[in-house]
Amino acid sequence: MSNEEMLQAQTSTGQVVEVPHHDHHGEHHHHETFITKYVFSQDHKMIAKQFLVTGMIWAILGGLMSVLFRLQLAYPDATFPWLETLLGKWAKGGHLSAEAYYALVTTHGTVLVFFVLTAGLSGTFANFLIPLQIGARDMASPFLNMLSYWFFFTAGVVMLSSLFVETGPFSGGWTAYPPLSALGSASPGSKTGMDLWLISMALFVVSSLLGGLNYIATILNMRTKGMSMTRLPLTIWALFFTAILGVLSFPVLLSGFILLIFDRNFGTSFYLSDIYVNGVGALPNEGGSAILYQHLFWFLGHPEVYIIILPAMGIVSEVMSTNARKPIFGYMAMIGSLFAIAVLAFLVWAHHMFVSGLNPFLGSFFVLLTLLIAVPSAIKVFNWLTTLWRGNIRFTPGMLFSIGFVSMFISGGLTGIFLGNSALDIYLHDTYFIVAHFHIVMGVAGMFGMYAGIYHWFPKMFGRYLNNTLAYLHFWITFTGAYLIFWPMHYEGLAGMPRRYYDFSNWESFKMFGGVNIFISVVAMIVFAAQIMFLINFFYSVFKGKKVTSQNPWGSNTLEWTTPILPGHGNWVGEIPEVHRWAYDYGKDGKDFISQTTPVGAEESSH
Repeated sequence: MSNEEMLQAQTSTGQVVEVPHHDHHGEHHHHETFITKYVFSQDHKMIAKQFLVTGMIWAILGGLMSVLFRLQLAYPDATFPWLETLLGKWAKGGHLSAEAYYALVTTHGTVLVFFVLTAGLSGTFANFLIPLQIGARDMASPFLNMLSYWFFFTAGVVMLSSLFVETGPFSGGWTAYPPLSALGSASPGSKTGMDLWLISMALFVVSSLLGGLNYIATILNMRTKGMSMTRLPLTIWALFFTAILGVLSFPVLLSGFILLIFDRNFGTSFYLSDIYVNGVGALPNEGGSAILYQHLFWFLGHPEVYIIILPAMGIVSEVMSTNARKPIFGYMAMIGSLFAIAVLAFLVWAHHMFVSGLNPFLGSFFVLLTLLIAVPSAIKVFNWLTTLWRGNIRFTPGMLFSIGFVSMFISGGLTGIFLGNSALDIYLHDTYFIVAHFHIVMGVAGMFGMYAGIYHWFPKMFGRYLNNTLAYLHFWITFTGAYLIFWPMHYEGLAGMPRRYYDFSNWESFKMFGGVNIFISVVAMIVFAAQIMFLINFFYSVFKGKKVTSQNPWGSNTLEWTTPILPGHGNWVGEIPEVHRWAYDYGKDGKDFISQTTPVGAEESSH
């Protein structure tokens, strides 16, 4: 059954709205060249697509890196001649070198966390949805918006170039802890590759700040008539808090990187003291502390978790309410929990540092705050489940990924309670338990939120539908595979198996996990293949997918579905519509849905 057949008679009057394609540019019609329309575009919708496609390219590169190092973990003694063809001197004789392994692990973590789950998720949906859902022609500053993308693109180019320098990319872990990151002599992967990593990340921070300030200014100042803050869709609330988190925390990370550049190149000792390299005499650096870097990094690093997960939460709330044909349960509680998460995100960073020699009293303080953050998270889970309860659910691909997100968030969040307790964390820290926890609750859940958004708003982005059969295959392989990959890692971690090790075959205590590692690696390759299938579906559908003929194919209430099927620069032809109600009037007074632009009737029941 096609999307449009599923959604017959979904308008408030019971009729399907048929709207032809429009090429109008609203009130902003002007002649555009290929360069100004597709390359240096100042249209928020095009910039969103640029973020999305760039993020997808990095997702494939980062995923491929994980396949390569999982191959090493599964078959530590095997040789693969094609590896030498692909990686050259980093895989002589078809066997991945230790240096290449650590470089792959580091780059994989960096690009997935920052370039895919931060820029790819927030950059895409904040740019695309904020003007459309609040009723604005564009962002507050289209020019700064364009700059934010090109800073991100440049950061990606610099990061990519580090893969081709002679000494290789940075290999000291995506957190870049000193002294490996502060001393070029520490390892080959700490030389030029590290400098490029720092430059790339500095450019990325600039991109994030430009974007975040733009999103905040747009939401606060450019809402259409009637769009009060309490009528905003939850997607906009989530993106608003995400932007605030980024603006407040990314400068701290940048300061940490600047001090690191000084230590590397100008003889300072912010992070270095009493360092010996290869058993030779002590370096002259004195008085620095690597713990200072950890504080600066994790002051961003923990809000970063929520910079990734909050947009996914907003997307899931919107997609779930639309496809359950029910109002979102507890709208104000959802906003309150978003606010609580945003505040607590700044107060829990040191739970990453329980084994760093942190004062035990301080540790207990951070344990309390870390466990406290479970409360607003639980409110959100309860409200999502209650929204689903007795709903008239349509299992669209976007809806499946939203439900998958909730599943991942619950199971990954529960293991977070283990790790938030310092007594347990001291044992589990830097084991595969950590890898399992943060990949499920942040990595996979964040990707599921992104996929839910792509499947839901693809018709509005490109005026076409994705192939449903491939979409369902994509969901079930990814959902099942994610649990099969990461759930067994919990048991490896409980047995004390440390992460980031190149070869476990020399440890008697970890040899028993050889079969598990092979299983995990094989499933990882299958899941990676499913993402390639999604890419094929995506790019084929952009040009050849079934055309959208209904202005509002999902029967949704929010403002983006009142624009033409393919809105031009300016979004609306003529006046921007006025808003009269909140975004979640589904199944009300005998009507399937009521758009935000519909005036409230005198006899209408209140929500």
